[in-house]
This record gives sequence, C-alpha cells and structure tokens, in this order.
Amino acid sequence: MTDCIFCKIAAGEIPAEKVYEDDHVVGFRDLSPQAPVHVLIIPRRHIATLNDLTEADEALVGHMHRIAARVAADEGLAERGYRTLINCNAEGGQTVFHLHLHLLGGRQMTWPPG
Repeated sequence: MTDCIFCKIAAGEIPAEKVYEDDHVVGFRDLSPQAPVHVLIIPRRHIATLNDLTEADEALVGHMHRIAARVAADEGLAERGYRTLINCNAEGGQTVFHLHLHLLGGRQMTWPPG
C-alpha cells in the first residue's frame, strides 16, 4: 500500500529506530511508547488486520512472536517479563491498519489492560 506508514517504514522510506529486521518482519521502537520498552514487530507485506490473515500466514505470525521474544531478550526483559499484543480494528485499539505486534516491557503490567 503506497499510503501506509508501516509499509514505508518497512521499505526504508521513512526513518525509524529499528531494533530488528529480516526478509519477513521489521521491529522498531514505537514513537508514542506506553512502556519503557515499546517495540512494534510488523510484517514487511501489508496485512491490514488480524481478520485479514489466511492459513498461509500462520508461519509469519509465529515468526512475529518468536522475534518479539528475541527482542525482549535483547532488551533484558526475558526474565523480568513482558507483554505482547495485537489490536484489531478501531474498538480493539488499532490505529494503524497494518498488522503489528506490540512488545511492551520495563515496568509492571496491570490487568485488565483497559
């Protein structure tokens, strides 16, 4: 998608503080962090929401979570704990309609999250 900010970040057209990238995903620090560590893991390919995933995307979603765990370890969060989440559509809290997994850590998380 030519107007998607996350597609532009994945393509290197918009700068971001990247902490991870490979052929399938990019991880970068959120511009409006909700925790001391707030990283977004996005697929390079545009997928608007969780609702748009297909069976063929199962490996990609697993890869996103595995990379989140790797980044959490790199950030010193693995033993302390961290949260991952994916928002879906407006009432679910999604504001950028490109699938993204939030990695949050560095503080005590509360439940329910809101």
